[in-house]
Formats: sequence, structure tokens, C-alpha cells
Amino acid sequence: MQCEHWDRGACRSCRYLDVPYGEQVAAKSETAAEALALVPTAAGVHWLSPRRSAPTAFRTSAKLVVGGTRRRPTLGILGPDRRGVDLLGCPIQHPAINRATPALKRFIRSLDLIPYDVPTKNGELKYILLTVGADDALMCRFVLRTRDRVTDIRLALPDLVALVPNLALVTANIHPAHEALIEGPDEIILSKRRMLPIRAGDLDLALGPGSFIQTNAAVAGDLYRQAADWAALPLASGDAPQTLWDLYCGIGGFALHAANAGIPRVTGVEVSERAIASAIRSASQAGLSRTAARFIAADATAWAAQQDPATAPDVLIVNPPRRGIGDALAQWVNEHAGERVIYSSCNPTSLARDLEAMPAYRCVEARLFDMFPHTDHVEVAVLLRRTPS
Repeated sequence: MQCEHWDRGACRSCRYLDVPYGEQVAAKSETAAEALALVPTAAGVHWLSPRRSAPTAFRTSAKLVVGGTRRRPTLGILGPDRRGVDLLGCPIQHPAINRATPALKRFIRSLDLIPYDVPTKNGELKYILLTVGADDALMCRFVLRTRDRVTDIRLALPDLVALVPNLALVTANIHPAHEALIEGPDEIILSKRRMLPIRAGDLDLALGPGSFIQTNAAVAGDLYRQAADWAALPLASGDAPQTLWDLYCGIGGFALHAANAGIPRVTGVEVSERAIASAIRSASQAGLSRTAARFIAADATAWAAQQDPATAPDVLIVNPPRRGIGDALAQWVNEHAGERVIYSSCNPTSLARDLEAMPAYRCVEARLFDMFPHTDHVEVAVLLRRTPS
């Protein structure tokens, strides 16, 4: 892949850009296999073929640092001096994002928005967060230090839509703190539309501002499909699974694909109320009743501990953050979960640690999903089956 920003040394985010893509995938596969090789219950696991990504234009969301000046803004990353570096035309970004960025710079200039300067802690506009939805529709979130310019952005929305015609959802996120976190707690929706339709795998999902979505929509869709295929396999009795829990469910991608695969009752649990609102909307759009697809805003570990073990589902899916599910939930799963567990992990180290804490389950199959080409980020899904006692 050719990248002018890499060639001139302006960006090293894709640290393995000069490594052939096939070699990258092989190295990630080795990393994942080495992590599971340390787990006794993963001995003999069958590895499916890795799901490779397109090496370019795969990122369907972008967190663009706003730098420079009001007359010459930059959209990209922070450089070593903590000031903005322009990354127009980044080859790993979706074309809809690259088409929008020059227009967004014009909008910043026209509104005289002052980019935030990290070293001096002065300025107003910190980030522009872009997400590509179905039919290249865009969600655009302006991360501002104060509410001072929100009305100006709202009044200028017709000009913004003229510059970026595929804009569907616009918000202002207020983030007054001088810290590394990208967004703040307050979200002001400026457009009529409140959610962005996202095509993920076989389904149309609804994405609200602040809800997590994988940055590689194509690979994420196949991850959902793989999990749904595993979830729908017959149980040891020969019966079809009837119930499924999706812990750390986000906007419901795993649970809704499982429902689409024929599991009659799915439950998703996620701490983010915004994500749960998105999941409920998606279930409604799919024609699923509240009985068929139930979504709950709660801490996954605490919620599971409160359930009657007799109600444990036939299939459990967990998709935790990098830290993994932790000792408490791993112990609950080991003692109370049903016949089948599907674990989707973005950190092979924490995955291996959690699997060691669940010795009642044997790792049957595993697959690498390359969400982030040119980096060392590894995403792995594993199918676990309870060992007969």
C-alpha cells in the first residue's frame, strides 16, 4: 500500500505498512496461537482460516484531531510536538470519510472555529468524529470544549449539508476537560435524525452517538456471522438452542445475528445506556418482540451474578474490552453457564487468562479476524464447549 503520509514520515500509526499483508496476517495468527497454546483446555483447538481485511479503505469510522489555526485547520493526528498533523486522503479510511474531510476544513474556516491547541490548552474544537453508515451516510460529531459555538453550528447546518451532501446525523459533544479522553459526557443532537443506519453482516443496525461500533464494518460483519453460526449449532442433545445471552453486547450485533440465525430468545447486556437504546431500535426494526430480543443496561458481571443459575442460557457470548471478563465473571461462567460459550476477544493475553479461569470448558474452534491491518492489534473468536462431568 502506498501512503504519502508514511513516505514523508508524518504518520506512523500503520506501523507495519512496509510489511507485506500476508506476512502481517501470518504473524498475528502466530501471536494468537501462542497465547492459546499456554491454556491446557485449548490443546488441539482447530483454527479456521483467518478473516483477512481489505488492506485499504477499511476504516468506517475516524477520530480526527483538529489542529492548526482557524484559517488553516488540520484534520488528522497529533504529532510529536502535540500539534495537529494533516492526513487528508488517508488510504486506510473509507472513501466517504476522505471525501468529507476537505469540506469539513472549509466549514471550520467559514465558521471561524478555533482548533484546540493541546500544549497551550486553548481553543474550542478538539475533534471531529466520523462514522460511515449504510449507503455511505455519515454521522459527524463535533467535540467542543464549551457550548459557546453550538448555536452557530446548528444555524450553519444547511451550509454543512451543502458541503457534505451525505451527512445524515450531526451532533455536538461537549468535552471541557483537558485530558486524553476523546469525548465528554454531554451530547447535543443538532440534526433531525437521531441514529445512523449501519449495515453489519446480514442486518441493518441503528447506531446512536457515543455507541461503540467496530471500525472495520466488513470484518465485523463476518465476526457476527461466525458467532451466529456457532451459536445455532445443535446442542449435545440434538436440540436447537433456545436461549442466548450476549454480555458486553454493545449495539446488539451478536445477539441480533443469533436471533436472525433462529435462536428464539436472546438477551443483551451492556453498561452503556446509549448502546442499549441503539440495540432496542435495531431489534424493533428487525421485527423482533421484546420477548424475542431483550436488551438491558447493566454491568455484565453484576447482572449475571444476580440471575438464577437455573435460567442460564444454552449459549453465552462474551465480547469484553481489552481487560477481558475478569475473575468474577469467569468463575460465574465456569460454574453456571450452559453448554456453549463464544468468546470474542481483542486481546489474546486476557483471553488466555480468562480461559484458564474456566477449566470446565474446552476450546473447540478459533478464528482470527483482522480488524486493523498494518498494526499488531489481534481480534480472535473462540468456540468453547463444556466438558461433560
